[in-house]
Amino acid sequence: MSVKNLGALLLLSALWGGSFLFMRIAVPALGPVLLIELRFLLAGLALLGYALLRRRVPPLRSHWRQYVVIGLVNCAIPPLLISFAELHLPASLAATLNATTALFTSLVAAVWMGEALTLRKTAALLIGFAGVVTLVGLGPLSLTAEALWSIGASLLASAFYGVAAVYTKVKVQGAQPEGLALYSQLFSALWLLPLVPFTLPAALPSMTVIISLLMLALLSTSLGFRLYFHLIVDAGPAKATMVTYLAPAFGMLWGALFLHETLSVGFLLGSLLILGSVAVLSPQRRTPSGRIHLT
Repeated sequence: MSVKNLGALLLLSALWGGSFLFMRIAVPALGPVLLIELRFLLAGLALLGYALLRRRVPPLRSHWRQYVVIGLVNCAIPPLLISFAELHLPASLAATLNATTALFTSLVAAVWMGEALTLRKTAALLIGFAGVVTLVGLGPLSLTAEALWSIGASLLASAFYGVAAVYTKVKVQGAQPEGLALYSQLFSALWLLPLVPFTLPAALPSMTVIISLLMLALLSTSLGFRLYFHLIVDAGPAKATMVTYLAPAFGMLWGALFLHETLSVGFLLGSLLILGSVAVLSPQRRTPSGRIHLT
């Protein structure tokens, strides 16, 4: 990998890991629904503006139905679940739990596409499960009812990402990755729009919340996906998906630095097991072309 692409990979990992920090800051003030609505509306409009400036707006007509589905299953539901979870979970924990997406993708592919659960995949799933148990049982978080359902919401979000990844591979053939990112984000905003009037905050957000929202939408989402597509084209999909390992590490780092979150021995051990399970799985995993995985 060239120095330029390595820099792009590290920047992408920092931005995607930072999305958990930005959500943790903004969600108590804006609420999960409004936060995710504004995130994808602003990000989608930014991508649309960029496409218009380049006079290269991706076609919509041939795949609009698939974009509608992906907008719901990949861009609306999982980030909404993560936002609800981050009302009670540290950003570092949410980032680490999100790494289980690769494991859920293998399970969904086995059920939906009949892909065999090889010894490598089975070992990865068992290691990942042990990591989640360690992270929850030995981590610094008190296991209240709110914490447990928040952890469940985070894992459910990863399961939805797995469904979306396999759906994209099976149903979305020939679509441009740029079109998939642009229209799935805009349709996500349309899916959530009817809920917004019922979830408006009681007070105006602070400047810190506004800045976090803008960084989430414009940096973690819009710029993040431009970097991701650059890496897919210039460095190849295998190297681009190295972000799977690095983004959770950055999520833990940002949570510790800016929110003073505790990284206990149990937390670090569980995180290493989860990331290790993804590393075990990756050599046999086929990344769906143009897969969009938004944190």
